[in-house]
Amino acid sequence: MMPAISPRNDVERLLAQMSEGLIEPENFARELIAQQIFIPIQDEKHQIAGFQLSTKARPLVVEDEDGNRVLIAFSAPERAKEFIAGYPGHGGGLLTEVSWIVRRMGADMGLSINPGQEPGFDFDADMVAMLASLLPEEN
Repeated sequence: MMPAISPRNDVERLLAQMSEGLIEPENFARELIAQQIFIPIQDEKHQIAGFQLSTKARPLVVEDEDGNRVLIAFSAPERAKEFIAGYPGHGGGLLTEVSWIVRRMGADMGLSINPGQEPGFDFDADMVAMLASLLPEEN
């Protein structure tokens, strides 16, 4: 039996509860959208230190085996290091609410939190749409 990974933050606690079947999927989704996660962002070319050139951050999006687009995210910035080593140019990143990310995601796009790691979770496009349906109205 694999040792349980001790969650480092609330996102990882939620992911662990979901993988162990200790939380209902809808409650998991409702709690998750209020949390912050880290998304790797493509570095700007010739950037001035601390100065963001474009206002449109380009997050790391990969294609899965079936050709679906998946946004990559992590429960904490330090969890991203190993994964993004395979994607040069994505040294930057953004720590932001899941709700903010889901509002800005394209249709038919999945979301993977901590890909290839425990605790981690992959949302297909339908699950992302369900997350979006739980978002409070923007004022």
